[in-house]
Amino acid sequence: MEWNTSNNNKKKMTVINGSHFSNLAGFYEEVSDVLTKDTNWKVGTLDGFNDILYGGFGIFENYDEVEIIWKEAKKSKRDLGFEATREFYENKIKRGKPFNVGLIQQKLDELIDGKGQTLFEILIEIIESHKNIMLILD
Repeated sequence: MEWNTSNNNKKKMTVINGSHFSNLAGFYEEVSDVLTKDTNWKVGTLDGFNDILYGGFGIFENYDEVEIIWKEAKKSKRDLGFEATREFYENKIKRGKPFNVGLIQQKLDELIDGKGQTLFEILIEIIESHKNIMLILD
């Protein structure tokens, strides 16, 4: 885990290290340690992960230029791939409310049919939706 601010501009850099986790809960721990260090806030959901990427309550401010290097991304792609995603959706379906079971079943069906996104792909999409963040898979 690293956090650097270069002196010549306002771009900030941080590292998510895929060797530090092997499941979604571990990913949440890693990004909590990296992005919200020195706060009492911990990431625990996909929405929560998206929220911290807006900045303002972690280690960067809203609209700061940020570079995230995801080390061991290939390992994370495997760890957060089909099996982990299937289990993620199945657990939500078993729990039922407050989850939209119909929508989650649809996402699970799409995954099984080869049309849905894995957790890894969802996380990448969340990061890339923030135009001030550059993601580098290492």
